[in-house]
Amino acid sequence: MILQPKAQIMDKAAIDRALRRVAHEIVEKNQGTQGLVFIGIRRRGVPLAERLRDNVRDIEGKEVPLGVLDITLYRDDLTTRSDAPEVHRTEVPCSVQGRKIVLCDDVLYTGRTVRAALDAIMDLGRPQAIQLAVLIDRGHRELPIRADYVGKNVPTSGREVIEVKFKEIDDTEDKVLIVEKVEE
Repeated sequence: MILQPKAQIMDKAAIDRALRRVAHEIVEKNQGTQGLVFIGIRRRGVPLAERLRDNVRDIEGKEVPLGVLDITLYRDDLTTRSDAPEVHRTEVPCSVQGRKIVLCDDVLYTGRTVRAALDAIMDLGRPQAIQLAVLIDRGHRELPIRADYVGKNVPTSGREVIEVKFKEIDDTEDKVLIVEKVEE
């Protein structure tokens, strides 16, 4: 099975607009930045968290701590993914105890990645609240998880996959693609 590009649904400008809007929503819902911590789920949740943090800083003029979360050992599909999973460090610069965490990921699909991230965060302490920010919500939930902040809702079929490309990771222009699984 191969993945064949089907459509580009967001370019850099659209991603930037969506993230500015989401940053404003975060500030509004939390009545500022007091107690906020952005945590990106390792790989593409990290640049998303960085960009949201930067937008919030531009809006409020205040720095918000940023952490990186590795959920490898919390995944429920760990044994099916690889014989030797690559584990990275979780780096959160402050205690999560009593803080308002904005958990960031690129795509919300089944909810399983977020469930693993919630377990990882709870092992770090007991936050006041955990809010979820995603660039793309594509539906198809298997767990009762809902994002608090969504850049774009993109209904997809089971044969379609959302690919988010960030320059920091993919060495290409920022974009969001729909690709389709096709038989070889």
